[in-house]
Amino acid sequence: MALWKENAQNEQRTTANEPIEKIAPEPAPVAAPANPIPMRKENVAKDRQDSVFGHGVTIEGKMEGDGDVRIAGKFKGDIHIKGNLNIEKGARVTAKINAEAVTIEGEIEGTVVATAQVKLLESGQVIGDLKAKTLTVAPGSRMRGNVEFGWSESESAKVANLRPLEAGKNASAV
Repeated sequence: MALWKENAQNEQRTTANEPIEKIAPEPAPVAAPANPIPMRKENVAKDRQDSVFGHGVTIEGKMEGDGDVRIAGKFKGDIHIKGNLNIEKGARVTAKINAEAVTIEGEIEGTVVATAQVKLLESGQVIGDLKAKTLTVAPGSRMRGNVEFGWSESESAKVANLRPLEAGKNASAV
């Protein structure tokens, strides 16, 4: 069987053995929207993945990464992430923590260092030292330990260097 198309000037002949070629119309071009919807800025700025450790999960070890982490179970070890750390209500964490921002609804035992912010929410509890750029403490939360916030790196270093000198003065005065 052959398919062909004759010129428009000639007549088309069809027989049982000669099928007519069907020409499909070209699809109409799709117009782009006049005002495309821009992506949310926070998604563009933060290209991080979330990791979730649910209730009933117990992990012991070292956690490192660039993403955000949400812990609802138990964790023991070291956490060093460049993202945000959320300790859910009912979670228990025994760790040395270093993250961008930390939100605490559960229990933490250890040191917490945040380059940005720490939020200690109503159900949150910290036993250990805490250092952050800013600190938000909700009524009903509990903490036992040393707290340092609002200091720049250079100011923190000066205060740390003065502490041994003050301890020496107090020891000689007694």
